[in-house]
This record gives sequence, C-alpha cells and structure tokens, in this order.
Amino acid sequence: MFTGLIADLGSVTALERSDAGATVEVSTLLARELTDGDSIAVNGVCLTATNIHDGSFQAQAMAETLERSSLGALTAGASVNLELPLRVGDRLGGHVVQGHVDGTGTVTEIREEGFARVLAIEIDPRLQRYLAEKGSVAVDGVSLTVSALHERGFDVSLIPETLARTNLGAIAEGALVNVEVDIIAKHLERLIDASPDPLSATAQRS
Repeated sequence: MFTGLIADLGSVTALERSDAGATVEVSTLLARELTDGDSIAVNGVCLTATNIHDGSFQAQAMAETLERSSLGALTAGASVNLELPLRVGDRLGGHVVQGHVDGTGTVTEIREEGFARVLAIEIDPRLQRYLAEKGSVAVDGVSLTVSALHERGFDVSLIPETLARTNLGAIAEGALVNVEVDIIAKHLERLIDASPDPLSATAQRS
C-alpha cells in the first residue's frame, strides 16, 4: 500500500521490450533502501524490484500492465515518480493508494491559477463515476484532490511543491498519465450492487 507522496524522481536508464512484457531499469537513490522482491511504485504502478545495485534497480512489467498503464509508452531517459510502500506506523499523508492503476488519462489543458498549475485530464467515461469534487485521485502515483469535474474528466491543482518534486511539473498537453481512483469508492459500489446480502441471508437461516 502507498500514500501517493512521491519519495524521489527516478530516471529510466534502460528499457527492454518483448512480446511478454518489458524490463525497466531505473536510477534512484531509493535503491539503497530496496532488497530483491520489494515493492515500489513507478508512476503509480506497483512493481517488484530486482537486480538492485547501489543506485538503480530493475523491474518487470507484464503485457497487461503495459496495456493498462502509461508504462507502455516509457522511453529511456524519462523521469518517473517513485514511492516505497507504507510502513506500519507511518503517517498517511496522502490517501490510500494501491498501485493498481485503473486506466490512463490524457492531459488536455494546462493553465496557471495564481501559484498553482491546473491540469485538465480526460479519462475513460467508466471511471468518471468513482470521482467526486474534493475527493482523492492518484495521477502518475501522486495523491491529488479533484478540484473540478467536467463531462469528460476532471481537474487537479498542483502546488509549487508538487511541481518541483514530481514529474508532473514538466508534463505537457497531450501527455498520457496513470489514473487510480479511490479504492473506497470502488468497494462502496461493489457493496451497493451486491444483492442479496449474504450476511443477512445467513442470519435468517440460523
């Protein structure tokens, strides 16, 4: 589990693709805190670190991950947001982020509002129902607040700290980003849609 608070900006130093997936190598100071088999979020996608060296690690992404996320469009030299998993007892400073990307979005507009920068992001209409104004959303692994909803997506406002510490500070219109909606919204939908209530049915038979 993650919180959407980015710990470091890594750099993709190598990328090998095949029909089965891809192996990515990332340069980062966080490699010093990793051991083989540890989880790490790369642009919001939970991957398993392998072949760890003093300043880099490798991770494999299967074909389904490449298709569902923006990792399929990565190139050598790209900057990626990195986060280590939450430890028991750590502060939950962002929101609950699983690293299970629900889909991608496209940045359709970037505008300045005071010291903030607003990104308008277009998403798959099927994800729209999980978003609420002032609710949480993860964009490329960054925990953000939905500042506005519109017909084809949503807006997020980025403060200077977020712009400086994540790759969203250099993002351009037309860029593809990973989107993970709030897991609580998905669970609520599942509970509401579930019928009949299995617990009630069990109680009635007892």
